[in-house]
Amino acid sequence: GSMAEPLPVFHLVGLPSMRIMRQGLICHHSLGDRTYDRFEAISSSACCVSARLTPENAVIELERVIDKSLEESKPAYLSFAMDLALMPITGEPVQGSPIGAIKQHDSVAIELDAVLDLLEARIKAAANPVVLPTVTLRRFGLIPAFRDFLEASGLAYATTPMDKGILSEDHRAFMGMNNGGRSTPAALQQVIEDADLLIDFGGLVMDDLNTGLWSGHLDPRRTVSLHADWVQADDQVFTSVSLSDVLAGLITRFNAAPKQDRPWGKERAIQPVDLLPMGGEHEEPTSSAGFYPRLQRFLQPTDLLVSDTGTCLLKLNAMRLPAGVSMESQTLWASIGWGTPAALGCALADDDRRVVLVTGDGGHQLTAQEIGVMGFTGVSPVVIVLNNGLYGVEALISEVGHAYNNIPNWRYAELPKALGCEGWWCGKAATLAELEAAFAAINQHSGAAYLEVMIPAVESQPLAEDVIEMMHQTQTPKSIH
Repeated sequence: GSMAEPLPVFHLVGLPSMRIMRQGLICHHSLGDRTYDRFEAISSSACCVSARLTPENAVIELERVIDKSLEESKPAYLSFAMDLALMPITGEPVQGSPIGAIKQHDSVAIELDAVLDLLEARIKAAANPVVLPTVTLRRFGLIPAFRDFLEASGLAYATTPMDKGILSEDHRAFMGMNNGGRSTPAALQQVIEDADLLIDFGGLVMDDLNTGLWSGHLDPRRTVSLHADWVQADDQVFTSVSLSDVLAGLITRFNAAPKQDRPWGKERAIQPVDLLPMGGEHEEPTSSAGFYPRLQRFLQPTDLLVSDTGTCLLKLNAMRLPAGVSMESQTLWASIGWGTPAALGCALADDDRRVVLVTGDGGHQLTAQEIGVMGFTGVSPVVIVLNNGLYGVEALISEVGHAYNNIPNWRYAELPKALGCEGWWCGKAATLAELEAAFAAINQHSGAAYLEVMIPAVESQPLAEDVIEMMHQTQTPKSIH
């Protein structure tokens, strides 16, 4: 997941002691074949860099691994024998940089100038350019620079599901979510595909969930892709250019240029969807149609919304986030159950924001023990579990009625107490009146909260036959030749 998304996670792993390995002894946590580096080979394939540490190489290897991991924003694998862990390091310490100060490599000046010239010319020649920012900007700490770029250029932008909430969705340049035939608003697909210039900041991930099951078409001849450390514009490729330098250069050039009428800045091509319409009588049972509009109004400007992988992610991607609300999801790796531990991590990382997790009961059952860790560490998230009694996303993409999609019927609202959480607001909502009362009570509560919301299992029906057929056939992009 960290490799796919991409995140610089450091995986530190202990090996059997040098005495065990040199004698070839068989020990637990092994395959019993006296081969002690199998797990390194497996895990390092999902990392950008790995090393086996010893007292002699720790200084130089750690510098190499940390630099590479942060440069690429991808995970690293470090292993060391258990009896070496407390031994003193040999060699001279390196006076390096603070870990958060390590940046991308500098660009080659001549290539950077060529990219900036190309972009400047393409933007000036375009009548309706569109910017497509990606989560790569967040990974490299470039969101403030991207915001400055939008201000300087006057360009409009749209995000894919993987990049949702990269800026506050009340930003005046925001048009909506680009997701092929499932874009919101629906008219955005045509706006994107009719654009005479698409500037991709970070490298769009063209997977099925990010393209409306490959139902969109982005003409590569009209697209300039600014990857983390290289650029492609049709048949031109620049291999020594960092995204941070390109952003800085564009901002400088736009701010230095005389203000002039820009055809793309006069009128926004399309307006994003607004609040979902409220509906339903108070005593009606809770359902997706009643839940998501009320969730949208429950969210507060500094909230961080975490969506687990499942049917809730499909709903949340299409929902416009209130002003100031940001979002984390795992669209590419898409591991159900990811949301609960991710919400814990987000709450630990930033205690100034309220973390609101929306997860399905199926995914939640895989990692619900992290609720106990939330209570142990004293974080205060809002956990919302949508209970439809089955693995809903699995039923959605296959036939219904399979017993293996049914799950045990937990009493979810009682979990925090059973797992040792103190001072949590806990409750269950089965009607719209109970849901509204719960949201009001949670907003008045000063600590963590856990809300179980009943959702009819019948909502998890298979996709339409034509959509299932499209998934099975695996649409491929149209040829440009």
